[in-house]
Amino acid sequence: MKITPTTLPEVLVLTPRRFGDARGWFSESWNRRTLEQAGLVLPEFVQDNHSMSAQVGTLRGLHYQRPPHVQGKLVRCARGALLDVAVDARRGSPNYGQWVSVKLTQDNGKQLWVPPGFLHGFVTLSPDTEINYKCTDFYSPECDGAVLWNSLPIDWQVTDPMLSEKDAQAIPFDQFESPFDFKP
Repeated sequence: MKITPTTLPEVLVLTPRRFGDARGWFSESWNRRTLEQAGLVLPEFVQDNHSMSAQVGTLRGLHYQRPPHVQGKLVRCARGALLDVAVDARRGSPNYGQWVSVKLTQDNGKQLWVPPGFLHGFVTLSPDTEINYKCTDFYSPECDGAVLWNSLPIDWQVTDPMLSEKDAQAIPFDQFESPFDFKP
């Protein structure tokens, strides 16, 4: 497993090895022992999610779960292509409000580790894009929240995305009262 840091030190790109031949390929997308041997210890995952977005330009985010059900996510693209985005939302962080984006595709096999305390969102770049992600806590509707997708200078590579009502009505980042604290 190749582990690559991003401009936000806690957000990592994990790229599993692929073994291919004329039939296709095989990849071990998650192996705790392999990551720990590489020096990376991630929290326990308790829930796997799988979503499909039919249209190019479908944007989901920027989402978070507040305490006590804060979620970290390990995101990968099972089919198609997406631009995955993480925003540091931890009060007191030297990177507060900064973001990173990574293109995840079925072909590149990259995964993005979005730690607890970060906002998460993505936009689809091809039709019928499927996203799989592992979560460190269970979904909790009463802790669910969203920040307006275009309230930070993120290059989403779209100007008129398809949004849910929740995402279209989310609060701007400058009005967001973060429930997350930076712990060095």
